Amino acid sequence: MLVPGIIVTLIYAYGPMLGIVMAFQKFKPLLGFFKSEWVGFKNFEYVFNLPDFTQVLWNTFFISIMKIAFGLLIPLILALLLNEITKNWFKRLIQTSIFLPFFLSWAVLGGVLIEIFSLKGPVNGLISAVGVEPIMFMGINEWFVSIIIGSDVWKGMGYNMIIFLAAIVSINANLYEAAEVDGAGKWKQMVHITLPGMAPIIILMCTLSLGGVLNAGFEQILILYNPAVYESADVIDTFVYRLGLFDQQYAPAAAVGLFKSVISVALVSLSYYLAYRLTNYRIF
Repeated sequence: MLVPGIIVTLIYAYGPMLGIVMAFQKFKPLLGFFKSEWVGFKNFEYVFNLPDFTQVLWNTFFISIMKIAFGLLIPLILALLLNEITKNWFKRLIQTSIFLPFFLSWAVLGGVLIEIFSLKGPVNGLISAVGVEPIMFMGINEWFVSIIIGSDVWKGMGYNMIIFLAAIVSINANLYEAAEVDGAGKWKQMVHITLPGMAPIIILMCTLSLGGVLNAGFEQILILYNPAVYESADVIDTFVYRLGLFDQQYAPAAAVGLFKSVISVALVSLSYYLAYRLTNYRIF
């Protein structure tokens, strides 16, 4: 029963790894992998000396870390607030509304965001109504990065919120009853019972997020960005995309991709090690 799955995995997951050899060649499509000239680490030297590479690396780390930080903090706050709602129908309504964007693709949400923040969109309409000049949100570096981070947090916060709510539900209810008898209010119950009870899952999610530090959101940024915001929004994935497909520099693009893969493997290994040490988390 496993044979078909193994065959598909070998063909589509491990087969393309042959392309890694391009990172060490002066690759020419007509010559292929086996006849292209071997140049060693020259592609890496070329890429690392590009004037944009340092900025791309910084953008990747900054956007990823901001997404991870706010992507965990905001769902945690929402879970704590939802936990205090006593009306079940209202709680389910809010929970579903927050979770719904998670199921929408960036192809859909990207178009919506572009329309909302365009010069003639509703946001600029409100700004113009109070006498302020329209702002080109999608063409200004500072605004664009904020939109990238905010929209990603908004899209994914429902998923993390569900995880935090499940952690809250697993806390022994007798602890809250004992705290009420001792005169503890809602705030003290949250500080001394809820948050300590959620600590293992919070630590686990934080540590596992380390593995995705170099994944700043290729699909989202590719759909939304433009040359005017390359300075602050160009990340490793989009840089490789433009370098390989638009500039047709296949070997340097493969070198950047391999560099990212090696760092990502190290980060994923570190995150699972920390998760095991801190929360006794194991894959199997």
